[in-house]
Amino acid sequence: MTKILVVEDEPDIFQAVQAILQRRNFEVVMAEDGPTALRLFYDIRPDLIILDLGLPVVDGWHVLSRIRDFANVPVIILTAAGRDEDKVRGLRSGADDYLTKPFSNSELVARVEALLRRAGDPHWTQPEFGDGQLVISPGRRTVTVDGLDVALTPLEFRLLSVLVRNAGQLLGVEQLLSLVWEDSSGIGAERVKYTILRLRRKLGWDDPSSSPIESVRGAGYRYKSVRSGS
Repeated sequence: MTKILVVEDEPDIFQAVQAILQRRNFEVVMAEDGPTALRLFYDIRPDLIILDLGLPVVDGWHVLSRIRDFANVPVIILTAAGRDEDKVRGLRSGADDYLTKPFSNSELVARVEALLRRAGDPHWTQPEFGDGQLVISPGRRTVTVDGLDVALTPLEFRLLSVLVRNAGQLLGVEQLLSLVWEDSSGIGAERVKYTILRLRRKLGWDDPSSSPIESVRGAGYRYKSVRSGS
């Protein structure tokens, strides 16, 4: 049975979506917030995701970013306002379609079925990243530096992946908190700083002057890819 993960914090909307899709013989699983959505995403590997943007704890943008780290599973964004900027940002961030609330039963079913026809089997891993020094395998969640395996915690792996995926781009502390931490409420800049220091130490890049993970005082951090020379 085709599995659809619905990420929606309004029970009435979820129940309506569930009823519509179950009549079409889809298996529907609900998540009420971002962390629950990500756990279910990893556990059940859905065939399609319907994602509300206005979620508690962790917003839909963060959830979408994390999903795209590991799979090309189709994602339909639910947006209440229907603002053009949200639609454009969603599509550029990796969403496949969007649906504006309120929506009709027939429109929801048509969009879901169209995406499933086009998508085929989701690919759950991205190609390895390698720049001559660092190799990251998202599917196996492994990291090597100069051919040696490095054991990272899930948080450290996410932080390194975000920095590498945005190689050469300066990422501010608030951006990193949003992209890496499942719940960034109450977490300050010091937490990011110490996690960066721990990550450098594990990777053997203790010397800030030669580390590919560069600190820019008062601005943030960036990864300087050896391959690109950035």
